[in-house]
Amino acid sequence: MSTLADRLTWTRGDALVAAGAVAVDLTGFAFATQFAGAPLEVTAAFLVVAAALALLARRRHPVVTLAAVVALTAAANLTLPVSPHFGLTPAIALFSVAVACRPAVVAGGALATAPLVTLGQGGLPFGSLTGLAANATATVLVVATGLVVKRWQRETEANRVLLADRAVAEERRRIARELHDIVAHHITTMQLMAGGARANLDHDREAAREALVTLEGSGRMALGEMRQLLDVLRAGDEPDTVPPAPQPGPADLERIVAESRLAGMETEFTVRGPVRPLPPTVGLTVFRVVQEALTNARKHAGDARAHVRLTYHPDEVAVEVRDDGPGSGSAGGQAGARPAGPGGYGLIGMRERVALQGGTLEAAPQHEGGFRVSARLPVAAGAGAARGEEPAR
Repeated sequence: MSTLADRLTWTRGDALVAAGAVAVDLTGFAFATQFAGAPLEVTAAFLVVAAALALLARRRHPVVTLAAVVALTAAANLTLPVSPHFGLTPAIALFSVAVACRPAVVAGGALATAPLVTLGQGGLPFGSLTGLAANATATVLVVATGLVVKRWQRETEANRVLLADRAVAEERRRIARELHDIVAHHITTMQLMAGGARANLDHDREAAREALVTLEGSGRMALGEMRQLLDVLRAGDEPDTVPPAPQPGPADLERIVAESRLAGMETEFTVRGPVRPLPPTVGLTVFRVVQEALTNARKHAGDARAHVRLTYHPDEVAVEVRDDGPGSGSAGGQAGARPAGPGGYGLIGMRERVALQGGTLEAAPQHEGGFRVSARLPVAAGAGAARGEEPAR
């Protein structure tokens, strides 16, 4: 059950700002009426307080707050036979709009504020020309200050994000160096022990046994240390509630092609060359590239068809996803309708995955229309035995 404090849309700072605006504006109206020899009417004081209280909603609803403040301030000015008063309350409301809203909204708010808060009981519709000029100047100063503060906030946030990204990158490099040191040390030890065990296997079984025991202990220690470092990387993740599923690979491409068809995109799938087992990391990369490329095609290609082609070469595997949707060279397509080159987080992720495997990725719109994603991943010739050629589908 939520408390009253949880339901409030304003903070203690907002309350202090509203209270300060009430004090300043009431003081200004009191001095103005005293100099004019007229009393400060209760109605005007109530309108001033109501306008300041509207500032409590300025963070969530800046435009509505400015409209309410301007209306109440104009009403307060019209109730007193003194010069129109541009107080602190409309200045704060206009400043909030300048910080939070688009330039067009800010301009409209400024153009409405300057004349409306100049309404009064003077002979002219807007009090006096001097008052209108003064309020216009004050409006320009408030808007300019708000825009400067808005730019400063954006630069501060950009610097904060940049520093956070830099800290993450430095931590990743540190962990990568530690993983490299651990793997290099232990695997070197394991290689030496394995070579010693092989050399002594025939004539000194005891030495071979000791070498194998050392080999086993070094491998166990390497796994433990790497697990600790990886646990640091996963410290913010939620704990797994179910056993992890096997990593997908080329055998799962038919499933995501079928899902693409069910989503409304006609998709063909072709396999060429002798199908053979791939290393798990290469197979996962192939799957992710096809998955991301089909997702992008469904998002950006519109009513189009896609074609997935997986080709097994003797020393590499190639995967291509092509669609015939709008492209840079299509007659009615929109140039740049889809991210090309390095743009887009999906393409960046694909490039990183492919580069990690020592491969290359091409992603660009085609001159004849459509978009093409092609990845080539090196695979050792002895990675797996051929299982025959699978027909195109």
